[in-house]
Amino acid sequence: MEIATIGGGCFWCVEAVIQRIKGVNHVSSGYMGGHTENPDYRSICTGTTGHAEVIRVEFDPEVLSFEKLLEIFFIFHDPTTLNRQGNDVGTQYRSVIFYNSERQKEIAENVIANFVPTVWDDQVVTQVVPEEKYYEAEKYHQNYYNDNSGKGYCTFVVGPKVSKLRSKYAHLLKSEYTNG
Repeated sequence: MEIATIGGGCFWCVEAVIQRIKGVNHVSSGYMGGHTENPDYRSICTGTTGHAEVIRVEFDPEVLSFEKLLEIFFIFHDPTTLNRQGNDVGTQYRSVIFYNSERQKEIAENVIANFVPTVWDDQVVTQVVPEEKYYEAEKYHQNYYNDNSGKGYCTFVVGPKVSKLRSKYAHLLKSEYTNG
């Protein structure tokens, strides 16, 4: 298994998409890239801790390459808006890849240079930085969309991303997610 840590706005959105992809073994939501110890959701939301909302992905590189994982990541969030995804605004919502090896760094830079311009017209603001200490988010943030799909944010923000994944990228889905 390989580990990737990425942030593309609200972790509920990124988690809901990535956990449905073949080759992904486990996804957890958390925080990385800040200057305070043991951050929690309330402190993250102030924008003063420096942390980004991220997901930590455990995946099988024999089934899902790191490159393909990043391509999916870039399709489902806007890497051209600085510290913002939709109505979520602040440094905690920045687009970021925390690499844990030189290989991951090279792949991330290659995907940004060669794949992202085929999807997005504007300049990419995604940070590619070394991995830092990961803090898992509170239990209620884990598997959030699956447990709360009827709540407003999930219905109007996360749900459309999951629907897009299901309709346009069904070939990438784990079997348990192909029917709804």
